[in-house]
Amino acid sequence: LFANYQVTEIRTPLFEHYEVIARSVGDTTDIVAKEMYDFYDKGKRHVTLRPEGTAPVVRSYVENKLYGPEFPKPYKVYYCGPMFRYERPQSGRLRQFHQIGVEVLGSENPAVDVETIAMALDFYKKLGLKYFTLVLNSLGDKASRAAHREALLAYLVPIADQMSSDSKARLVKNPLRILDSKAPEDQEIVANAPSILSYLNEESSAYFETVKKMLAVLQIPYVVDATMVRGLDYYNHTIFEIMSNAPGFGGTATTICAGGRYNGLVEELGGPATPSFGFGMGIERVLITLEAENIEIPAPKKIDIYVACANDTAELAVLKLVQSLREQDFSVERDYLRRKLKAQLKTANKQNANYLLVIGETEIAMQAAILKKMTTGEEIPVSFAELTTQAKKILS
Repeated sequence: LFANYQVTEIRTPLFEHYEVIARSVGDTTDIVAKEMYDFYDKGKRHVTLRPEGTAPVVRSYVENKLYGPEFPKPYKVYYCGPMFRYERPQSGRLRQFHQIGVEVLGSENPAVDVETIAMALDFYKKLGLKYFTLVLNSLGDKASRAAHREALLAYLVPIADQMSSDSKARLVKNPLRILDSKAPEDQEIVANAPSILSYLNEESSAYFETVKKMLAVLQIPYVVDATMVRGLDYYNHTIFEIMSNAPGFGGTATTICAGGRYNGLVEELGGPATPSFGFGMGIERVLITLEAENIEIPAPKKIDIYVACANDTAELAVLKLVQSLREQDFSVERDYLRRKLKAQLKTANKQNANYLLVIGETEIAMQAAILKKMTTGEEIPVSFAELTTQAKKILS
């Protein structure tokens, strides 16, 4: 899927510089304040197990000068691997979890936002998921956010005594984060807070309208949620979440993918001005969602040929045949436990092998065997020489 969008893989270390995460994600976020596995190594360097994928990709982009003229523009990469957050383990939230993410660096075209969102939606569609909704918002540019921040403070300061302790702390450092609060006492406050959409300047408003127009052209339905802010400080302009309302979740909407635009992050980490957009999705959440929609994970490649060994004297012949078939790009299995032939045939049936090949003393003497198609019972006489060199021709 990612190759179809010309997105290539990048791998960053599981360890990251602490300051990379703190500067990019934001030191007032729960990730930095509460959830980081950070420590000093033997060289007295402050390091952390990476809690998310975007900041390490951007650090690598800057450090390795991937913005240079020899690299494609925009620079499009995906990552897949473990992340670490110290939080209470529960369904869909683990201390070591796994993420697939995409980052597109080097373009401020709203089409990047829309195509990257479409890619995430395509991922879920290819898995057969149906019960999900795209939720959008805009955080605007710096000027829009500054105007909204003033309005938010004017609204929140007089009612600060009614807020949760976390929100009181955020009021000083980053009031926008209060809109992300899940505390019961904050819910009514958040619902009545000034909307960021009312404070978008002309440029930010035009950008958001273009994103919505492009989604409409692609016939991608969406819902706008003006209270959605995302939990990371680096976002601006378009942000989005993909929410699952699968029947198995019991009517509770669950976030299965999230992301947005982050135009200032590359500069924050010492690189040139590089408008960017990306998303991350938790693999464990994907598995839970598949289960909630009663979708089975696609089975691995079926066994093309099961080679049964009729007695010990056939062991070397089976070894040679199995290996030559695998080298011809067939999926091949055999028995390793020296079980009776009847047990081997049961296994071939149970594992839905397409073909069965039985090798015993007679077959070794003749240097030939019968290849049996399991679904129809059709039998094809084949020589060992043919199987070793022309199996694809025989099976076609």
